Amino acid sequence: MAVEVIFITSFAMLAYTFVGYSALVYALSLFFSRLVRTANFTPRVSVIITARNEDQHIAAKIENTLALDYPKDKLEVIVASDCSTDRTDDIVRSFATRGVVLHRQWVRLGKTAAQNEAVRLSSGDILVFSDATTRLNPNAIKRIVRSFADPDVGCVAGQLIYANPAASGVGSGCRSYWNWEKQIRHSESRLGSLIGVSGCLYAVKRSCHRRLTSDMIDDFVVASEIHLQGLRTVYDPDALAFEHTNRQSTQEFRMRVRVIEQTMSAIYRYWPLLCTKHDVFRFQLVSHKLLRYAAPVFFVSAYISNLLLVNQAELYRGIFVAMSVFYLSAFVGWTMDRLGCRIGPLTIPYYFVLANVASIVAFVKFVRGDSCVTWEPVREPLELSTS
Repeated sequence: MAVEVIFITSFAMLAYTFVGYSALVYALSLFFSRLVRTANFTPRVSVIITARNEDQHIAAKIENTLALDYPKDKLEVIVASDCSTDRTDDIVRSFATRGVVLHRQWVRLGKTAAQNEAVRLSSGDILVFSDATTRLNPNAIKRIVRSFADPDVGCVAGQLIYANPAASGVGSGCRSYWNWEKQIRHSESRLGSLIGVSGCLYAVKRSCHRRLTSDMIDDFVVASEIHLQGLRTVYDPDALAFEHTNRQSTQEFRMRVRVIEQTMSAIYRYWPLLCTKHDVFRFQLVSHKLLRYAAPVFFVSAYISNLLLVNQAELYRGIFVAMSVFYLSAFVGWTMDRLGCRIGPLTIPYYFVLANVASIVAFVKFVRGDSCVTWEPVREPLELSTS
């Protein structure tokens, strides 16, 4: 029966995307693990901080960076201001006597373009990228450069830890999602290479850095560029970065739509290059990104086909009830979160549905060519003691 085939196929694809792949990549990483050779050394490092109207946060970010446990004569700090219209630039200039360099873009071209120009001005052998609201652990730079002792490594991703001081529903959902995502990334790194990094903290060997077009999302594309050079992007969980989650669902939703749309554009542009051979990286890209972004299609087809099958067997009725309860829980969670109520276990279905709806909106924007390369800061910084 065609409806049963559609339901079983859709259900199987969802099961693989959200459960099967993470289990499979974990198992493969145990049997085919590729170790990273590390060493304690201190190459010259350029820390590049991208900012857009961050006058409330940029001073604390710079202080956090200057206080890092790394030789001062080997640490360069550059702030790339994307045409900020507040006091961001003046604040950065006040740190000039302490060696901080300001690069201002006079035309607003977006984060990637600002980073490209900052790299051009930099002198470090290792380029470390971070955001204005991110706080780094004192030893984060020492930790993240260790893996560059391995000649096969071109990029290293640090571990991002989210805090949710407001105890918002969307914040709790984000933390749960990110903890799951980190486990997958850990397995992918052991197996071979990450397919993406967090823009809050990652490092690239200068010789491996490539100038990206302004409509590309750097923290996804960088792994593809490194892979095309025959090198690895690896994960170092000891290089810690801290950041707050978004407090409001609208902020989180807009951020996810922007990131997913730009990632879709990047996959579309890089896919012909990445298809030159069948390898683990392409397998990870399909399983981790393409199928996850396609998940809304499978959810809709599974739900509709399940509805048509409810009278066929008790199993179908049970699954339909479970799916309906899940979606209803997401709606209740969304409503309660908007009212400022604690939503407890409803955070998981709530955030899960939010992320998948964001994928739908992002796909529509991608098809329409409605790409957004500029951004506005939405998160508040995490105050982290460096003492």
